[in-house]
Amino acid sequence: MEALRLTLPWPPSVNHYWRRVGNRTLISKEGRRFRKRVLATLSTQHIEPMTGSLAVRVVAHPPDRRRRDLDNIAKSLLDALEHGGVYEDDNQIDRLSIERASVVKGGAVIVEINAIQPLPMENQT
Repeated sequence: MEALRLTLPWPPSVNHYWRRVGNRTLISKEGRRFRKRVLATLSTQHIEPMTGSLAVRVVAHPPDRRRRDLDNIAKSLLDALEHGGVYEDDNQIDRLSIERASVVKGGAVIVEINAIQPLPMENQT
């Protein structure tokens, strides 16, 4: 299977992805809006769900020069891709890299997903 390459909108930070409502934790309005935008992009791609172990590379083009922790964008992005049917479950991701790139107006992420062979387990004692 060839690598899948997608250009997606800038995801909300994990700090803005969830909201507490009473004793429940829900995806925020911002998170639902992001998921909807990802689903709209995916609907034009005719993607078959990827199976097996996956490597995901994210090139993050922030919307501005503010300080950001790159790891905060992973959860909403990977969950949206799962929800959109790119893969069955984000636990299939055995290799994940996130790189910061140049600022782009509005922000964007470029996502590359490849099927991989899982690494063998090290000698365990």
